[in-house]
Amino acid sequence: MIAAGSLQPVLAAGAPAGTTTSAAGSTLLKTAQNATSPGQFPVQHGDTVNWAVGYHNSSTADPTPVTVTDPITGAGAAQTYVPGSLRVPPGWTPAWSTDGSSFTGADQGAATTAVRATGPATTGAGTAVSSDLLPPVQAATRATGGDGFTPILYRTASGDVEAWNIYHHTGPANPIVVCNDLSSGQPCPGGPWPRPLNTAPGPLGTGNTGNIYTPLSPQYVLDPGRPGVVYYPATTATAVGAGCLDMGTRANCGFVPLETSGAGPSSANGLAGLVGYDGKAYGTASTGQVLCLEIASQAPCPGQPFAAIVPPNHDLPGHTYALYQGGMTVADGRVYASSSPTTSGSSAAGATALGCFDPATGAVCAGWTTPHPAGPNAGAYTYGAFTSFDTAGHPNGVCTTNATGGAPSTSCYTLDGGALAAPATGLDALPAGALVFAPEVVDSGGDNRSYFGVWGGPLPGDTVCYSWTHAEPCAGFPAVAGHPTVSNGATRDYGYAYDSTTRCLIGLGDAGVLFSLDPATGASPCLHSGAAVTLKPTNFYCDGGTGHVAGYTEARLTGLDLGHTDPTGTTVSVTDPGGTVLATPPLSPTGTVDLSGISAADHPSITVTVQLSLTGTSDFTATNHPALTASFQGDDPQVCLRTVVTANCATTHVDDTATGTDGTGALTSNPVSVAVAPGAQCHPDITVNKEICTVASPHACGPGGAGPWAKSSPVGLLQLLGTAYWRITLTNTGPVDASGVTVNDAVTTACSRAAGTFTLAAGASRQVYCSSFLLALPVKNTATATYYPAGAPSGTPSTTSPPSSAVACSLLCILAAPDPS
Repeated sequence: MIAAGSLQPVLAAGAPAGTTTSAAGSTLLKTAQNATSPGQFPVQHGDTVNWAVGYHNSSTADPTPVTVTDPITGAGAAQTYVPGSLRVPPGWTPAWSTDGSSFTGADQGAATTAVRATGPATTGAGTAVSSDLLPPVQAATRATGGDGFTPILYRTASGDVEAWNIYHHTGPANPIVVCNDLSSGQPCPGGPWPRPLNTAPGPLGTGNTGNIYTPLSPQYVLDPGRPGVVYYPATTATAVGAGCLDMGTRANCGFVPLETSGAGPSSANGLAGLVGYDGKAYGTASTGQVLCLEIASQAPCPGQPFAAIVPPNHDLPGHTYALYQGGMTVADGRVYASSSPTTSGSSAAGATALGCFDPATGAVCAGWTTPHPAGPNAGAYTYGAFTSFDTAGHPNGVCTTNATGGAPSTSCYTLDGGALAAPATGLDALPAGALVFAPEVVDSGGDNRSYFGVWGGPLPGDTVCYSWTHAEPCAGFPAVAGHPTVSNGATRDYGYAYDSTTRCLIGLGDAGVLFSLDPATGASPCLHSGAAVTLKPTNFYCDGGTGHVAGYTEARLTGLDLGHTDPTGTTVSVTDPGGTVLATPPLSPTGTVDLSGISAADHPSITVTVQLSLTGTSDFTATNHPALTASFQGDDPQVCLRTVVTANCATTHVDDTATGTDGTGALTSNPVSVAVAPGAQCHPDITVNKEICTVASPHACGPGGAGPWAKSSPVGLLQLLGTAYWRITLTNTGPVDASGVTVNDAVTTACSRAAGTFTLAAGASRQVYCSSFLLALPVKNTATATYYPAGAPSGTPSTTSPPSSAVACSLLCILAAPDPS
């Protein structure tokens, strides 16, 4: 298939025809496109050129990586790299260099002199995306800190799954953020972990260099527009607000203060939250006021902080970093918070209360004019708030569970603030001293469940599961599920994060142990696995062309013995970007999924998800990594970069040749040379001055003669007939030389012959002398010059100068004034 708008391979002078091919036939094919004026060649000075190189893998041996290197010929002189323009196929790794030999993973901007793309080990067309299956997460003490709170799961572009956590009630200088790679069972690259968090954007630091303190029961909001960016509740020495962490780049991405800590009578010393709704993140300050962040702009919402919806807690002035006791939840478009104004540190002690904020009105919800009591006494306290649901999965209330010193106590209200009986979750039947934390809500297989982390008193760390769909504790799940295989049961669970791809809960608690939990049985480790691969064929191409994609082919599991899986627990689904299920094809006995029935034209992007129930973990080893690969049929994948052609008029062409290596050996692309047509600023400008000699002396009127010369001969000089002597002066006032200069003189063709064809340098002049015998007077003789910019490529149109005239006069000139041109 030929890419529309591409410049077909143009050979540099002396280059061999075709592409240079390894013995096994792998090739690199180079093309160029005019990105400024698509389809127009030659390009002009200042135009942007898109250089594309297609990689064709013809190897039939074992898969090996491929590296494509593209030096920018004449970098900084003839052309300059456009920052951010390097495009590589999905799964490939980009790199940049300023010296052509040392490469880095960061874009070097206009100083870039070469780029590189490294592709994964692959065979065939290379039009596929792979993702490793997540191994069953084995329990292990990790660098989570005893005060690491609930995990935050992040899937990298390569498909690896990372569990991030931020220590709670810790800081500000201490290192508090940790990343563990669940795919490898090791700390993430980019350590040493933990690292500090800071208000200023930039890479994560090291040591005790942070300036952020974290709350007691943190909650997190993922940025819907920026994968890997998470907002967390944060306190500084002067304010409370939203911190920003970019998990993908291992960097701080700022801090937005939402309320300043004050002198009183009630001070924003800490906060609860954050929770997300409708593109905003909400928190509750220790003043009881509602805080709000606009996620897209990373700015405070207009009008915030809003009015208080709950009693203040731990708000005494001067107690910066004091911990808010409570949590938040979102239900049916409204934001709810719990607050426990205990006797220590609160301006007005009292029992736990629940409150409601309506984002639609920016005020306290109707039916919640005053906070609703939600605790048995002033000594009780809560770590969170949670939403209750009816059996159809609709939110129908908000609850909080208090620690009382005795058995926990749960209080609930309807969303409108009316009375609501607490569901029979089993939380109130826990032993004295038990603490209950905010649940992870999972709707899987049509069963809407909440999983609560509990510990304290005689409980070393357990999970309570409640099914809202069935309005009872979860069937098949222990009433209080301990984790005897994890840290001898001592996990002190804070909470869980559900991975919908593998259908496993990832848990973390005060014991500093990351572990997995089967949401159906409570067993650990969770013997499920799976992978999701998003295949968007157009991401493999960057030359601006069309017709690259023929159709989807298949998905395939590799490295996994299907005999080690339970077929009844295996599911396959193909969805569009909006999550709509397009197909649920079967997994064949050989581990393939047929995708050919899905139209790539109708569905230009699909996600293939395979979920597996395992009978063991033997397929996951240090050297064997089961993977899911989804493929399509299409043209060879491409690597692209863009350059801007210099404004230097001396540049008449820009060139590019790529090199590479794969399992077949060294590769070299066809050389491409793109002609540069002079832009408006790079044209010569020739003026012509036609004159006639005012004396009748061949000696005075020839080359170097003294003349004199004028625009019209004197009356009577030539009588009725005679020889006129002409001089044509051509001057190039433009910035570049003119080539192919010719003189056009229809009346006196001898002048054109005398001039011939010549080059006129910038700033130079040339005089042409000629004569003609006139049989009739007067005669008006007009001349122009036609010329080209020196070095202009073939096909460049010529330029003709403005005309200039002189008159050979007779007695009749008395009757007509001479032309002054």
